[in-house]
Amino acid sequence: MPPPAIPEPAHAEVDSMLSRKFGKEIANYFAGSPLNRVSFLRTDNVFLSAALKHPSTSFLLFNNLAPLAKDSTQLEYVNFEDVRPLIGDDPYSKSEEQMIEEYNSTVTISQLLFLGLDEDKRSGFEWKSIYHGSPYFALDVTPKGSVSSAAEKLIETVKSRSLQFVEGRMHMSLPAPQAAIYAQARALLDWNARNPFCAGCGQPTLSINAGMKRTCPPKDMASVTEQSSIGSTTDAKPAKDRPDCVTRKGISNLCFPRTDPTVIMAVISADGERVLLGRQKRWPPHWYSTLAGFVEPAESVEEAVRREVWEESGVKLGRVVIHSTQPWPYPANLMIGAVGQCVPGGEEIILKHDPELEDAKWVNMAEVKEALEVGTSGLGEDPEPGYKEGGLRLPPRTAIANQLLTAVTGGFLEGAVTAPRI
Repeated sequence: MPPPAIPEPAHAEVDSMLSRKFGKEIANYFAGSPLNRVSFLRTDNVFLSAALKHPSTSFLLFNNLAPLAKDSTQLEYVNFEDVRPLIGDDPYSKSEEQMIEEYNSTVTISQLLFLGLDEDKRSGFEWKSIYHGSPYFALDVTPKGSVSSAAEKLIETVKSRSLQFVEGRMHMSLPAPQAAIYAQARALLDWNARNPFCAGCGQPTLSINAGMKRTCPPKDMASVTEQSSIGSTTDAKPAKDRPDCVTRKGISNLCFPRTDPTVIMAVISADGERVLLGRQKRWPPHWYSTLAGFVEPAESVEEAVRREVWEESGVKLGRVVIHSTQPWPYPANLMIGAVGQCVPGGEEIILKHDPELEDAKWVNMAEVKEALEVGTSGLGEDPEPGYKEGGLRLPPRTAIANQLLTAVTGGFLEGAVTAPRI
């Protein structure tokens, strides 16, 4: 099976001062989504209601964060009639203000996300004669609470169509546009699932903004529901006021999905002839990659690159430049790809600072280039044809580490544009 294509650079056909100086923009796997997110419409429940029920609308289902697919190379979508038994006739029939006012912490709601509009598909859906395209949503069908029965029925229905929920991280074989849609949906579903309670007061939160924000409602209708369940019609209680919460004051009332910046870097020797590679103990034999680590608070990207390289390998870097970035939905990272060059005399490898790596070594450019041709693969996968046992193994093209190594062995250091990727 051939590896999936990498997303095309944005506006690759447009000539500009920037493209002439720096080359075409680099697009990495999990980026390059075909969807216009129209983020400013996420609070418009009338728009969301119309998009939800349009005949061209696609729903991507997830069960415990595993997406619905034909196989590991093709996602599969369902329509509104398929999901109606789980989400009801119109979950967007009320404004966000009404939803917050009527919030009931005892009611289980399957997480629904609006992902965007595919403008390349002129399917008849339009909004205010300005925004066009087929709407895309994602839905968490994991059985839980009062929706367990409906969720289980939906799962059985789609499985009867010879479809499956693909487990694990085997989603780097998807076509690039589908991988980007999957990455967006997975990251948002994971964030919602991890934040059911308010960090300020510990009370349950409500998902709004079509899945892009969580809020801490000031009242809870659960007390009214409890009173009604007793059967009393004369002593009905008003909705219970919840404790004061810092998230409802001033501009602190925002809780949006997090993205954790992570640096990943190709490190070049002072003479420009070698590349620093490292490996973790759990990796297959001969498998190496570029170094990486999290950006810390009050730290620039360049500083994070230099710090992480020194902590993990003892190598000291001078100049650092940004190459490209890659979304990484496991669970919510933005990989910031960089190239850094070692200062003269700073190439000694010392692994005792932060014992994260099992090994680190300098590899000459020719060996890296050969490994990029025949020694790449995902973890647990076989290398490409032509690989000789004992040779260097590297991450696949879908990993930004591969793109960084391709760049430094293909002319990036001389300011040349690398050869087109196929």
